[in-house]
Amino acid sequence: MSFRLLFSVACALFSVASSSAQNGSTFTNFIRQVQLPTGVEWDMGVASTGEELSPLSIDPGGARFELWTVQALPLTSYLLDNRYVGTYVPIGQVAIRSEDPYSLIPRTRADRPFYVDISISGLLSGAGVPVASKSLKFLHHVQSYGATGDGIGINRDLATLNSQVSMDQNGTQTLTYVINSIPGANRAKIRGEERFSFFSLADYQAPESQIASQFIQIWPVADGALEGISPNQHIRFSLPTVTITLNDLYPTSHTYAQVYKGAAQLGRVGAIVPGSSLLVNDTVPNSRILVLSDYEGVFDDDGLWTMELVTETPFGIERMAHVSFTLDRTIEMNGNVTTVE
Repeated sequence: MSFRLLFSVACALFSVASSSAQNGSTFTNFIRQVQLPTGVEWDMGVASTGEELSPLSIDPGGARFELWTVQALPLTSYLLDNRYVGTYVPIGQVAIRSEDPYSLIPRTRADRPFYVDISISGLLSGAGVPVASKSLKFLHHVQSYGATGDGIGINRDLATLNSQVSMDQNGTQTLTYVINSIPGANRAKIRGEERFSFFSLADYQAPESQIASQFIQIWPVADGALEGISPNQHIRFSLPTVTITLNDLYPTSHTYAQVYKGAAQLGRVGAIVPGSSLLVNDTVPNSRILVLSDYEGVFDDDGLWTMELVTETPFGIERMAHVSFTLDRTIEMNGNVTTVE
């Protein structure tokens, strides 16, 4: 029995500057077929997308197909995906969704929910069918990246098994995770991933094998500070230098300082302070320090003003810090005018 392989190499890559770079000349893509239980391997070079017939026939024990891409400089191999195929093995599928539309790697923020869509088909029942055709194992692993980690080069064999259940019914369902399960004391600063996988049962023809798997990355909530202006400060003449400290900016975000006339008010739109706008389009969080000076032109009048530090992400617009102060640049001169006749 042959098997038609449908593949796409536009999968999750952590340490590549551009996630679509695997389509270029510096990457070589191949599919490895591993026959079970013999362990015989066969590699077949492939393009970035397409379909091919399996190079070897599928033995009664089944076969595992691994999708690999190899970067030339530096020489690095990435296992992008793998599937197990057998004569009577059920089909399990996993897809993870979040509020972030980023498509290469499912991801979300530590304070946001995510959803796992699972689908099972091909399960058999009856006394005469193989045990491995009656159910699948569904596993949930969690793994922390640490306080400042980005997931590059981690050993996923060290992930912690959070739960395991046996599923013996065909159909689809959606699992909702309101909060993540990655360990960490400060829940707003969690960094890590959660992986959901289907495994077949072992039998006399083949060992337990992974059928489908997907993971979602969890990134911390950003925080920031404005330094240089004190609350309720009375500023005369020139405005002081302001230092903006930004921590854990979400991989897709627009962060800036804005000012508006009057007291602080959530949701109010102001004028962006020159030199404060920072657009992040990355695969991991960013931390920056910005220094603002010569920004007097954004203030068109004296009086009470508010400066806010705002970040826009796929989850909405949020204020990270603010300070209100009084600006008084009016110069008053007192004197006497006399004449001599």
